[in-house]
Amino acid sequence: MDADKQPLRIGLVGFGCVGQGFYDILQQQPNLGLRVTRIAVKNPTKPRTLPAERFSYHADELLADPELDLLVEVIDDPAEAFRLVSTALRQGRRVVTANKAMLARHLPELVQLQATFGGTLLYEAAVCGSIPVIRTLDAYFSHEPLRSVSGIFNGSSNYVLTRMSEEGSDYAPALAEAQALGFAETDPALDMGAFDPRSKAVILAAHAYGVFLNTEEVLNLGIEGIGAADIAYAAALGQKIKVVAALERLTNGRVTALVTPQLVGPESPLYAVEREFNGVVLEAEYAGTQFLQGRGAGGHPTGSAVLADVLAVQRGTHYGYAKQDTAPEAQLLEELEVEVYLRHADEGVLREVLTWLELPADAIQHDGYGPYATGVVALQQLFAWRKELRQNGVFVARQGAVRLTAPVVQEAASAWA
Repeated sequence: MDADKQPLRIGLVGFGCVGQGFYDILQQQPNLGLRVTRIAVKNPTKPRTLPAERFSYHADELLADPELDLLVEVIDDPAEAFRLVSTALRQGRRVVTANKAMLARHLPELVQLQATFGGTLLYEAAVCGSIPVIRTLDAYFSHEPLRSVSGIFNGSSNYVLTRMSEEGSDYAPALAEAQALGFAETDPALDMGAFDPRSKAVILAAHAYGVFLNTEEVLNLGIEGIGAADIAYAAALGQKIKVVAALERLTNGRVTALVTPQLVGPESPLYAVEREFNGVVLEAEYAGTQFLQGRGAGGHPTGSAVLADVLAVQRGTHYGYAKQDTAPEAQLLEELEVEVYLRHADEGVLREVLTWLELPADAIQHDGYGPYATGVVALQQLFAWRKELRQNGVFVARQGAVRLTAPVVQEAASAWA
């Protein structure tokens, strides 16, 4: 760094896994011209690696500090994160955040605040850890039509699925191992229920297609009901089960989004994405298929993404949202269907599920592990019964692409005739 140049003064809100990872990286690269001058945390009694005098216990003190050049927000409370980030943007500040739940819920408002008050908001670390997927979409595919953006966006659930495949074990011991290693939270619901990758898919929709989606309207199904029987079923077909988030342009030009377990074969790049790694497949109209893979969680991998955003802010980088003005309509549930595989150990429960999803009773089959069913289901039915499916421990995975229902396809073909 130039001796006459003042370092960029950073206010860091949060000193958990990501905050400390980011701080550690900066200490190892003193020549970057970046310095964390203030750190705000919530709990004054929690043991930390820095002396207590380095911390403030009121984040608003950082918002009120005119000497800070940039605010980095890496806390796990979406409501408080929104309050801090939106306040900073109203002050015209430069902000980096890693809070995917907050961004997914409030992105349109935050983008407007950025435009109105002249601040900057970057958030690469909020999606897929160390993988630069937002920057790739924003910088390299800002004007190219995308057929789809899909991938494994959650390292915790992917780790569990990997261990189940390797050991032939059930869900509970694989989850316990992931928690013991720090790959899954004590309360794993956000990860295992696919709420976390749903937030990430909503964020990516804004960059891939210019579409701002309502998180609560996007279908997400998790792996809480998975068992060794499901892993064995997939293996018998030469496939694996992965939790796949998908953004797709339909044949009618609209965009759909969903997150579900999916049977994936070796022809897919996602087949080989294991443990805590994430993978993203981009299908571009002209550039073809692109595949990005990297660590999706952890202090240093995610901290490196925070650092990349801080350096980008220093260079004056903004997200362009180039596709916002030409964004297609979203079609999340209506007139869409998908082929699914369902399993529950109790055949009576499975029969009831078939009535919920409007599948015939003869869809039930049996293998060495018990009853299961396959069939084509309307996304609206899966969405309507998603809570009951989760509560009853029913495992659902999709076996193919989302498609328009047959009458819609015929109607579209007639319109072009």
